Amino acid sequence: MGALEGKVAVITGAGRGIGREHALLFAREGAAVVINDLGGSNAGEGSDAGTAQQVVDEIVAAGGRAVANSANVAAWDGANSLVDQAISAFGKLDAVVNNAGILRDAFIAGTLEEQWDAVIAVHLKGHFNVLRHAAAYWKDRAKAGDLPTAAVVNTASASGVTVPNAGQANYGAAKAGIAALTLVAAEELERYGVRVNAIAPIARTRLTLATPGMGAIMAAEQAAVTDGGYDAFSPANISPLVAYLASDKCAVTGKVFAVQGGAISELAGWHDVKTIETDGPWRIDDIAARLP
Repeated sequence: MGALEGKVAVITGAGRGIGREHALLFAREGAAVVINDLGGSNAGEGSDAGTAQQVVDEIVAAGGRAVANSANVAAWDGANSLVDQAISAFGKLDAVVNNAGILRDAFIAGTLEEQWDAVIAVHLKGHFNVLRHAAAYWKDRAKAGDLPTAAVVNTASASGVTVPNAGQANYGAAKAGIAALTLVAAEELERYGVRVNAIAPIARTRLTLATPGMGAIMAAEQAAVTDGGYDAFSPANISPLVAYLASDKCAVTGKVFAVQGGAISELAGWHDVKTIETDGPWRIDDIAARLP
């Protein structure tokens, strides 16, 4: 029996890259999957319903269960359609994997409003939209006496939580927001039987290959893999952690995990590193002398 046997999962951005690998693994582990992908470009432009359908066809051909959804998660009703489709197609919803994302890199002084808005919409609002509609469903189930055993796995990034990346103010801010959203959601939804965690992955995908500096590193890593050898930066290497976090084997909630190569690390957020105090009103010169 697979680790996700009998589960029903929604996976966004599941037509390519890391999301596709999540979907294939979830199906192999016994989950029924709603494959969401708008089918757009790296920048989120255009659409192609065939992107999600191709993954569905692959899963069904292997004996699994899956349906396609090409809604835009940045749209409130589009995200709601994912939850509704999971319930109508498979009778329930047990897991949400928020993975969809785009890139519109630019240095701050030259960033256009549309570049900022588009990235925040797909990443941060898209995560929230799907989470919100799923949470409402799980809350209703819990209040009806049917406490779920459900899970949410969000997708942050090193760019937002550990290593600031020049040219990615929009992306980094969205990913940092997703990490914070994860912690808040974990606090709120635990009472409804829902665990919420996040990953910050690094893998070889069309987005990382398009990231300045990262693309060359990933291409070199791929070239170094010998035939049949272990490909540490394959997107498939990310999915086992996500499957674990979505499974009943996992009891943790409110965590953010970095996963890259052969390492998984639990991350911690902002914390005190030095404190200065005063017994009276603060003075500018005092702060200047004592604050590093």
